[in-house]
Amino acid sequence: MNNLKQLLFLSALILLVSCTIKDENPRWVINEVMVDNQTGYMDDFGQRNGWIEIFNNTYKTQDLGGRYLTDDPNNPKKYPIPRGDVLTKIPPRQHALFWADNEPFNGTFHVNFKLDPSKDNYIALYENDGKTLLDEIIIPAGLPTDKTYGYPADGIKYDQNGNTLGTQLERITPSSNNAVLEENPKVVSLQENDPFGVTITITSMLVVFLGLILLYLIFKAIGNTAKNISHKRVASAGTLSAVRGESLLTGEVLAAISAAIHELNQDVHDVESTILTISEVRRKYSPWSSKLYTLRQDPRR
Repeated sequence: MNNLKQLLFLSALILLVSCTIKDENPRWVINEVMVDNQTGYMDDFGQRNGWIEIFNNTYKTQDLGGRYLTDDPNNPKKYPIPRGDVLTKIPPRQHALFWADNEPFNGTFHVNFKLDPSKDNYIALYENDGKTLLDEIIIPAGLPTDKTYGYPADGIKYDQNGNTLGTQLERITPSSNNAVLEENPKVVSLQENDPFGVTITITSMLVVFLGLILLYLIFKAIGNTAKNISHKRVASAGTLSAVRGESLLTGEVLAAISAAIHELNQDVHDVESTILTISEVRRKYSPWSSKLYTLRQDPRR
């Protein structure tokens, strides 16, 4: 009985702790938001409106279909994301962009509310039951036109002390990574250590030559193997007739080949002259004007 009480107490304690601990990296993160879009990114209809970027903060494909987006904490089911749209299946570490244009009939990614730059904007994402909060964010009033609010690195909402990292972002990156590397450290290191590209050139040439040598050895090994197999087949056949049984050559062709080889080996083939003589014939008259062709034979008496 005491063991049962201890087990129930530990289970209740674990449940209480799990409910009180904040999930620093939720599965879905409202990653970046633009409230007032005047000269920025346009939707499929050529219109500029505020937009909401949601980030799949996992390493597996997840479906947003059936979940809810809202700008009203008292109405968590304000915009139900339609089910059955293949575009709501977000690949790992990728983004989905929703337009806050209050025109839901324009498609799956057009919600039924707008954002107001003159006040704080509350945005939340709820689970399919409409009760479980997946993520929320508050964009403060006064966000400049064509500027976004979000997190400097995708999916990272809090620092080590639990403070939120939400801020006005320097770069506008809809459906893209918020953190953009200005330069590749490996490329910079290579440029510093090899400014003229000598090392990379020699390395590339060595790779090419080694690849060619490897291909030569592979093809040579394949050729030798095929030759050995052919020799073994002929040796195991024993006679020409046995080989002929596995060949596509007819008996007449094999007989002709055998006769030609015999004549070549015995040197009994005919010797034919290969000299062509051309004799020039000169005529003092033109054949077409010769009287010979105009004479008629006298009739016999």
